[in-house]
Amino acid sequence: MTSPHVGPDGEHGAASVLALSVVAVVLVLTMGGLVVGSVVVASHRARVAADLGSLAAASAIQDGASPVQACALAQQVVHANGAATQSCSSRGADVELRVVVRAPLWPEPAAARSRAGPER
Repeated sequence: MTSPHVGPDGEHGAASVLALSVVAVVLVLTMGGLVVGSVVVASHRARVAADLGSLAAASAIQDGASPVQACALAQQVVHANGAATQSCSSRGADVELRVVVRAPLWPEPAAARSRAGPER
């Protein structure tokens, strides 16, 4: 007696299930890779924006700008690099800057902090 689920050549459909399982695993791994890549890129962008913004602000202070003007310049540099300024503070010629960059595939933004000023 033949089972109603057996194909004409005696196949049981195991290859189809295996193929669909492999495709599902590949899709899950691809999505995971895209999420991780998105977070890494956002983190790098945040660090670059923080570094460039703090360097610009410290340079402006060295050239005689007020801390408010230096932070405004830092904010412009940070914005030009696709980030948002979280905070900017200066103590003497030292500038500390905190920035965030939104990661498209992750709910939390990437954050970075940078300090620039004369050598201690």
